[in-house]
Amino acid sequence: MPTDAARPPSPFILQHPILTALALSLGTAVALGVARFSYALLLAPMRADLGWPYLVAGGMNTGNALGYLLGALATPLLMRRFLAHRVLIAGAFATALLSFLPALTTDTLLQLLLRVVTGVSSALIFVSGGLLVSRLAAMHGHRAGLLLGLYYGGTGLGIVAASLLVPPVMAAALAHGAAHPWQWAWLLLGTLALAASLVMAGPARLMPTTAAHVQGNGRWQARSLLFGLIGYLFFGLGYIGYMTFVIALLKEEGMPAERITLFFALLGAATFASSRIWARMLDRFRGGQSLAILNGLLALATLLPALTAEPVAVFASGLLFGGCFLSAVASTTAMVRHNLPPHHWPAGISAFTIIFAVGQIIGPTIVGWIADGAGGLQRGLSFSALMLLAGALTAWRQRPLA
Repeated sequence: MPTDAARPPSPFILQHPILTALALSLGTAVALGVARFSYALLLAPMRADLGWPYLVAGGMNTGNALGYLLGALATPLLMRRFLAHRVLIAGAFATALLSFLPALTTDTLLQLLLRVVTGVSSALIFVSGGLLVSRLAAMHGHRAGLLLGLYYGGTGLGIVAASLLVPPVMAAALAHGAAHPWQWAWLLLGTLALAASLVMAGPARLMPTTAAHVQGNGRWQARSLLFGLIGYLFFGLGYIGYMTFVIALLKEEGMPAERITLFFALLGAATFASSRIWARMLDRFRGGQSLAILNGLLALATLLPALTAEPVAVFASGLLFGGCFLSAVASTTAMVRHNLPPHHWPAGISAFTIIFAVGQIIGPTIVGWIADGAGGLQRGLSFSALMLLAGALTAWRQRPLA
């Protein structure tokens, strides 16, 4: 039997919801900003050093998404035994420690296995953190959209930190004659993830809880949000191709390293800023409208670098993509909050996370396979844009539940 009991909100949580959401957002900075999306900065040097085709390079993120799916399936079961904040903290520290390990091997199979296991621990963060921020939003209903956006926008903090710090660390590794400079970058990413986990853990422990045996319970009919789920599947299929390969594309097209650093940093900054940009929309729309709008904008952002290497268009793509893609994730949590009773939130959030993971498993491998052909990465990103457009059309059909 679980021994964890219910706990009311602490005064800090009640008085400082913004600070609490920012602290929780460090979980997404670890799970996505550092552990997943920073791989885009390392894909090209690892591919060149280890002799990977694009299919294998993309397959690393497919492996990460497979682990993410397994973690999303396991998290509701864990939250029936343990309080959500404990699952969150355990996932964060596990992800941080796992982020050090790619620096210790050049074996492709081991790298893939590490990506899978890191995906599992990242999902623990994402699902449990999503539940906690949903409870926080319920306590501060007039700020619900902003709090959800801040949580998911924390991914941008991880992206900005990695984009500013990885290039100089790799340059230092080259200057010191390191055989594999990307290994130094993984050590940096592990350090960033560990620091973020330490800062997050304190406020996470103060979150209100229900009893562990209650908080993970609750069955619901997934078909009631079917169009939202399918639209989110297309989102997972489409967005991950951009986040996996866009840096490699810019390097192929000869963009200077300094501009690439600026591009990725601005994308991360736009991700964090998006929490305020879309807050009212998330509060207003109860069906799939928010996800549809964001998927449509993401399709445009993804198509731009596939059509032109013009710097203005490329930077516009990064800003637009960064300003939308994690808000699409937040929109599904908002959809769950608007349409399901609180005791169904864990199951609802987990269902969207699972369908998201399925899309991410398939997307990078397809884009990598396309990129190895005659059309290159441009054609691969065109496929991603098509998936996002399909997601927009599908999500628009999701109506609010009565």
